[in-house]
Amino acid sequence: MIHKPTPTTIQDTTLSQKLSISFGIVTVAAGLINTFWGNDSLFGIFLILLSFAFFPFSTRILFRMTGFAIPGVIKIVLALFIVWVTLGVGEIFAKIGLMMKDLG
Repeated sequence: MIHKPTPTTIQDTTLSQKLSISFGIVTVAAGLINTFWGNDSLFGIFLILLSFAFFPFSTRILFRMTGFAIPGVIKIVLALFIVWVTLGVGEIFAKIGLMMKDLG
């Protein structure tokens, strides 16, 4: 029996993909800020690497290579971890201030 997706399933998938891509972009931005401003370049690279978990192309590549996809619950926990370390350990607002001072 072939399961045909309903319109709400397609919309939910699209919404979750949009949220995932948006969070991935924000995480890449935070990673770039941490890499180039302040003294946390390794932390910035770490954030950039973690951001790949939120992009559909990397999820497809991981699945093709390993047969494993990252479950949505794990992505949510990873997103909470990223927000926590970026705001706390990463001091992102102070680094944004440094960036604005350098660029302005």
